[in-house]
Amino acid sequence: MPENPSAPAPLLLVDGFNLLWAGTFGFPAPIFSRDKTRELTGVFAFFALLRATIRDDLDVAPPEVLVVFDGEHGTTDRVATDQEYKANREATPEALKPLQFLAPVKHGLDAHGIRWVEVENAEADDVIATLATRAATTRPVLVMSRDMDFYQLLDDRVRILNRSRKSSQRIITADEVLARYGVTPAQWPAFRALTGDKSDNIPGVRGIGPKVAATLLRDGMRLRDLPDSGRLTGANGTAIITAWADVLRWEGMITMRRNMDVPVALASTASPQLPKPAAVVEKLGLW
Repeated sequence: MPENPSAPAPLLLVDGFNLLWAGTFGFPAPIFSRDKTRELTGVFAFFALLRATIRDDLDVAPPEVLVVFDGEHGTTDRVATDQEYKANREATPEALKPLQFLAPVKHGLDAHGIRWVEVENAEADDVIATLATRAATTRPVLVMSRDMDFYQLLDDRVRILNRSRKSSQRIITADEVLARYGVTPAQWPAFRALTGDKSDNIPGVRGIGPKVAATLLRDGMRLRDLPDSGRLTGANGTAIITAWADVLRWEGMITMRRNMDVPVALASTASPQLPKPAAVVEKLGLW
C-alpha cells in the first residue's frame, strides 16, 4: 500500500550509551587519526552502526531519530532503593573508555541534524520509555538497544531493534518474547526480578531460572498476586517467600518510568540522512 505522506514519521529511539559502548568495544578494528595519535573508534563506530541500522534494518518509512543518553545522576533514585544497583560495573579507565567519545558524538549528531536528549537525573531507559509510550499513540516506534529490559515496552506499536543479532532477527516483537520466554512484555519486570539481571547486579532468587519463573507467571499472573496463588510450593516457593521483600524491590527497580519530564518536543518528521562515518569524522576535524 502507498505511504500516507501526511502521517508522522516512525520514531527511532536510540539508547545512546548502549550504542557507544557496543561501538567502542565491538567494532571489528580500531580507528585512529591519520597521525595515529588519537583513537577515534567510538566516534566512527557510533555513526557507522547508526547509519547502517537506518539503512539496512528498518522495515518502516524513514524515521525521526532521537538519541537518548543517561543523565549524570540518572541512577540516583534506584541506588537509593538498592545500593548494589549496577555496583558490579567496572570504573577503570579501560571500562570507561567510551566516555572520551561522548562529546564528539554529540557534536557529530548536532552537525548532521540528529537530535539527542540527556536528562540529568534520569536514566536513558526511563526517558525512552516515556517517549515511546507517548509516540506510540500516533506512530510506530523502534527502540535501538541490546538491553533486554526494553522488552517490557513491547506492544503492537513498539518494537526493539538489537543489531547484535543476525540480520533477519534484529527486530524483536511482543510475540517473540511470549514464545521464547513464556511471559508477556508486561510481566518482564517480574520475570527478571525472579531470575535476576547480571548487567544491573540484580541477583534474582536462588534456584529460580527462566522456566520456573515462566511457570509461576503463567496465564498473566502478576508478581504481587503470587503469594495468594497457591503456586509458591516446595523449595522454590520457600526461596521466593524468603526473598519476597527483595523481589518486590527488584521488580520496582526494573520497571521503567513512563512519566518523566523530558524537555524535548518530537518533530514527527524524518531526520536527515547520515553520511558515511568517515565524512562525520572529517566534519568534526578529528582526522
